[in-house]
Amino acid sequence: MTDPIADYLTRLRNAIKAGHRVVEIPASNLKKEMTRILHEKGYILNYKYVEEGVRGTIKIALKYDPVNKVNSIKKLTRISTPGLRKYVGYKEMPRVLNGLGIAIISTSKGVMTNKEAADLKVGGEVLCYVY
Repeated sequence: MTDPIADYLTRLRNAIKAGHRVVEIPASNLKKEMTRILHEKGYILNYKYVEEGVRGTIKIALKYDPVNKVNSIKKLTRISTPGLRKYVGYKEMPRVLNGLGIAIISTSKGVMTNKEAADLKVGGEVLCYVY
């Protein structure tokens, strides 16, 4: 697999389109941090790390509106790819959907949202947009 982050986002996208409640994703430290951010910001209901095999899996419970059966994640977009990395400084932080969405940034101080990175005045690689 050449791009595990794109695989992570695609598995989430496919589970949402299929209407699944839970999705299993092979684990890595970066994927765990991205999942933690999605949970903190309210895009997913819950998650659990299961240690099995060499690297383990992450089980993610997706969040749906009980009335309309609509998922809280409207769009997941991969920005920086292995072929074309996208880096930004803290002054050029992207605003996703006029501040309603989040950008997940990989910085020297860890993985965080665009707002947290701007507050800490640190730039990094833009992994994806979520809204």
